[in-house]
Amino acid sequence: MKLSKRVASLTPSATLAITAKAKELKAAGYDVIGLGAGEPDFNTPQHIIDAAVKAMNEGYTKYTPTGGLPALKEEIIKKFEKDQQLRYEPSEIIVCVGAKYALYTLFQAILDEGDEVIIPTPYWVSYPEQVKLAGGVPVYVEGLEENQFKITPEQLKAAITERTKAVIINSPSNPTGMIYTEEELRALGEVCLEHDILIVSDEIYEKLVYGNARHVSIAQLSPELKAQTVIINGLSKSHSMTGWRIGYAAGNKEIIKAMTNLASHSTSNPTSIAQYAAIAAYSGPQEPMEEMRKAFEERLNIIYEKLIQIPGFTCVKPQGAFYLFPNAREAAQMAGYDTVDQLVEALLEEANVALVPGSGFGAPDNVRLSYATSLDVLEKAVERIKQFMEQKLQRS
Repeated sequence: MKLSKRVASLTPSATLAITAKAKELKAAGYDVIGLGAGEPDFNTPQHIIDAAVKAMNEGYTKYTPTGGLPALKEEIIKKFEKDQQLRYEPSEIIVCVGAKYALYTLFQAILDEGDEVIIPTPYWVSYPEQVKLAGGVPVYVEGLEENQFKITPEQLKAAITERTKAVIINSPSNPTGMIYTEEELRALGEVCLEHDILIVSDEIYEKLVYGNARHVSIAQLSPELKAQTVIINGLSKSHSMTGWRIGYAAGNKEIIKAMTNLASHSTSNPTSIAQYAAIAAYSGPQEPMEEMRKAFEERLNIIYEKLIQIPGFTCVKPQGAFYLFPNAREAAQMAGYDTVDQLVEALLEEANVALVPGSGFGAPDNVRLSYATSLDVLEKAVERIKQFMEQKLQRS
């Protein structure tokens, strides 16, 4: 059977080969350390689990409204008021089967064939694929490493054409961990308002911020920017609920209505039990989430200092999320490889450390490693990388 052009156009994940190889080595008995995790290594807090059990025992196991339980929407509205001083109506909120599906549905709702979406690089791997699946065209703008991987208003303006429909802003960023300042967001927002471009603000890592950094939503900077922005968020990263699949979008009610209509013909509704758990996540104690954030910050500060001591590795220190995104181009050359992808493959095969090549994020000179694992494991992994590089340099 011939597959559709739609799926044939998708780019295979750059992480698949390295993941498959890591699993193969583990199955063969090798002590492989995987640093590709895109999820917290903490279990979901107990009060959230208890709420799900209670919901099941009380029979809340049926269909819900497509756009989410009214009670959950109210908790999301309270969250926006508390954290960003933003006021939304229930008609401006849709709860989805994860933030990823919220993004997917949004692009399906706003894009026609040939419409362009500006995607800063490095980017989360699913952005361009979701745009393509909606018939859109990804337009890449390079966030330079010397500018902390962030794009400038001048770059944004230069990328705009008559087909530009939207721009994606991901802050804190996956994979870089970088955060746009209020001033930077205002400047980008002015360009979007001038050219009537929708802002897709992916804020899934907003609670994982470190040091003196502060998360700001572009939607909170002015009523005009709020009207021009669709916020994407969820509980996967902030509350360690990746498997529960609860995300949401907030924005213009006509866009939200279109997204809800689409969801009614695809997922029907997010899982009822997970929605009741999400209500408890937002209405209950937040101390477990702060403990998790502090643990990530401690790991970051320790592992970052160790990582930059490895020959050939340089790294802009991230301000949020739970990834390091070092430049390994010099390390690859020093070790005798033509590309960073080859270095990543060698690290897996010879040092038994699985990193994610930056080529999958539109940044072929970099690698992504997650510190969403124990400090002991992280220190062991970094030490293996260091020994690998030292051995390569001795041989040369």
